[in-house]
Amino acid sequence: MLAETSLSIWGWGSLGVVLFLITFGPFAIFYFAFYILCFVGGGFVVTLLFGKNNSEKYLEQCEHSFLPCTSVGIPKCIEEMKREARPIKIDRRLTGANIIDEPLQQVIQFSLRDYVQYWYYTLSDDESFLLEIRQALQYALVQFSARSKETDWQPYFTTRLVDDFGTHLRVFRKAQQRIAEKGEQMKDQAEELVDTFFEVEVEMEKEVCRDLVCTSPKDEEGFLRDLCEVLLYILLPPGDFQNKIMRYFVREILSRGILLPLINQLSDPDYINQYVIWMIRDSNCNYEAFMNIIKLSDNIGELEAVKDKASEELQYLRSLDTAGDDINTIKNQINSLLYVVKVCDSRIQRLQSGKEIDTVKLAANFGKLCTVPLDHILVDNVALQFFMDYMQQTGGQAHLFFWMTVEGYRVTAQQQLEVLQSRQRDGKHQTNQTKGLLRAAAVGVYEQYLSEKASPRVNIDDNLVAKLAETLNHEDPTPEIFDDIQRKVYELMLRDERFYPSFKQNVLYVRMLAELDMLKDPSFRGSDDGEGESFNGSPTSSINLSLDDLSNVPSDETVQLHAYISDTVCADYDPYAVAGVCNDHGKTYALYAITVHRRNANSEETWKTYRRYSDFHDFHMRIIEQFENLANILKLPGKKTFNNMDREFLEKRKKDLNAYLQLLLNPEMMKASPALAHYVYDFLENKAYSKGKGDFARKVPPLIQKTYSDPDHCRVAATIDDSVDDNIPLRVMLLLMDEVFDLKERNQWLRRNIKNLLQQLIRATYGDTINRKIVDHVDWMTSPEQVADAVKRFRDAFWPNGILAETVPRRDKAIRMRTRVAGKTKLLEIMPDELKHIIGAETTRKGILRVFEMFQHTQLNKRMVYVFLERFLETLFPQNKFHELFNKLHSRSKQMQRYKQRLHSTQAPSLQKR
Repeated sequence: MLAETSLSIWGWGSLGVVLFLITFGPFAIFYFAFYILCFVGGGFVVTLLFGKNNSEKYLEQCEHSFLPCTSVGIPKCIEEMKREARPIKIDRRLTGANIIDEPLQQVIQFSLRDYVQYWYYTLSDDESFLLEIRQALQYALVQFSARSKETDWQPYFTTRLVDDFGTHLRVFRKAQQRIAEKGEQMKDQAEELVDTFFEVEVEMEKEVCRDLVCTSPKDEEGFLRDLCEVLLYILLPPGDFQNKIMRYFVREILSRGILLPLINQLSDPDYINQYVIWMIRDSNCNYEAFMNIIKLSDNIGELEAVKDKASEELQYLRSLDTAGDDINTIKNQINSLLYVVKVCDSRIQRLQSGKEIDTVKLAANFGKLCTVPLDHILVDNVALQFFMDYMQQTGGQAHLFFWMTVEGYRVTAQQQLEVLQSRQRDGKHQTNQTKGLLRAAAVGVYEQYLSEKASPRVNIDDNLVAKLAETLNHEDPTPEIFDDIQRKVYELMLRDERFYPSFKQNVLYVRMLAELDMLKDPSFRGSDDGEGESFNGSPTSSINLSLDDLSNVPSDETVQLHAYISDTVCADYDPYAVAGVCNDHGKTYALYAITVHRRNANSEETWKTYRRYSDFHDFHMRIIEQFENLANILKLPGKKTFNNMDREFLEKRKKDLNAYLQLLLNPEMMKASPALAHYVYDFLENKAYSKGKGDFARKVPPLIQKTYSDPDHCRVAATIDDSVDDNIPLRVMLLLMDEVFDLKERNQWLRRNIKNLLQQLIRATYGDTINRKIVDHVDWMTSPEQVADAVKRFRDAFWPNGILAETVPRRDKAIRMRTRVAGKTKLLEIMPDELKHIIGAETTRKGILRVFEMFQHTQLNKRMVYVFLERFLETLFPQNKFHELFNKLHSRSKQMQRYKQRLHSTQAPSLQKR
């Protein structure tokens, strides 16, 4: 029965399926399944929504039942937020000068538009955030402008900027020398130079090294972010600074959008080369200077770029179809280009083979050299310094310095006698005083070089020396009193094999020819100013008193001197006048009243004398030149070019000068240097102070060169010669010439001669008001017109025609190399011939090319830009200890860490011994 029932069910089922498929088709089963699935899904969704609504209603009922009532303020805040935002009023005044504010507002607008708005509007239409950022930027600029107006910019532009550039150049020069000492061909010399540069920097700076910031883009960005955040902390109000979102936006705009692109552009060697060419665009390139650059180039890339361009020009000229007169011009051009290609090929092969030739050594060992007569050497600035170095090596310096001293004595004596004659014609009589001074100077020359006590002594005929001594004892000295002995000394230097004949066989003679630019041209051209130049002065300490400084000074050893500065008084020497500032013929200065007590066994005297700071400075320079051991003991208060008439500053200087006097008059100091008493008494005597070592003593340096405390391992500002007058352009020019042409490595005679020439040039050009003119120029540079012009140039460079400038594609390497050659050629072309005659052609070329090469390394350029930026911020915010901040920011330097490890390893053994 069950079997029949199951069979009937299967039968009816099968029949139903067959009829369903026949009626609806074979795909009907899939439609049926889909309908069932949709039905089930729909029921699930309806159930879910129903449950969600019921749950929300239940939770709302629970909230009102069990929680306390909400505060009235929250709905009110919500209502305020839903209201339409009110426009924020922004004061568009920034610096107080409309001419500056207008371009600054455009810079702010362009910065927000291109760095913030283009992505912010995709997130929100609310402009309040953008307005708050703009307001914060404007507030920071207002604070920055206020600080700038309160800052004295003269010391920054006239002192710190020049010192930092000179220090940078010194570090580069020492790095070059260190690499040259290694004497090996390195695979990547540029990278080795950069590493060595920062090694020298940390040795010189001792507290900071900027290698990470200059060589690592990641560290550079981090440094700029930290710096911008510090600036925002200083410039923004605390509430805005605590807003992290806005602070980060402003920080990124400043660091990544403005500072980083600007620093990258200023550090690009190609940009600097183009700027140099633009600066001297009025100078035409000289063919000889161009060929000198090619022959001196040690960069294969430069030579290949020039060669390729010359070959390209050759192909073009050869393709021209010309006739007549033009054919001769084209042939000359082709021959010139062929010569250029030949020189480039030869130079490239020499560099690739590593067989570089020193032309000086080559000339010394091969070929006939031209002869420069001794009389020309003695009147040529460049030649004389090499002959002086040679004479010191051979022990004949006394002969040369005697000859030069006599030349100086003759000129000075003639001038003094001419002045005496003119005064006698005017009815003034000072015959005895002038003749006494001449006699004292002549006796000083005799004692220094010809007497038995002279060391070193000029070896000359004893009869002539005795005759001179007799003349000095019984007759008035004349300008020609030393002529006979001077002629003998000249003949001795000319004919003695130890001196001039051997000098012509020495390498110094070849280097002299190179400086005179005579290795390539065997004809002596001499100095343009040879006939008019004479070398006046005394090279030794005993003659360094000027003619009007020689006076009778008591030599009683029992004399005791006590002195102190009692007040600062005015120029009429009236102690009861208004204390402080004096004015004499338009020159403003301070005058110090010194009360002096002089006591000996029989009497006691008291008087007052009056001295300016410049008198103290001249006296200080005189005594440290005579007593070199006092240079590290006596420290005169430093100069201050600007704002040196402030009452507070004058009081401080008075206190420092008093301390200087007490140290100078210390009995132990007098015992250590007995001859010092004569100088001190002369300075404190109640008479007008005769300033200056005089023309007679300034021209030639001391016989024994002064030693300096390792100047190559300290900053430039630490080694500035205090004998330079308080003259800004002289200081700047002398400092730069020292570093560019490495004058400190040369003898001090050359350096002093250069200083005198620069003084004459500056005084002839600008007169005595040069410092005032420089102050006026700095004021002009920081005037609203100039600042506005700088802002406009910045705006036009980054947003030409109001559109963000695209990144300039890097120029082709060959073009960059040819730009380098053009820049070097123009720099050498503008160098005046007078400079070559003063310091030598070879030294001039090396100095100019050293400066140009320094700017060909991006990392080193960045270092210089960052140093200038750091000094700028230290000057602008003197109370914020930026110096310590920068030391901390650069503390992760690898070079600094290695330097500290070396320092610790060298100090550890000495500590263990103790």
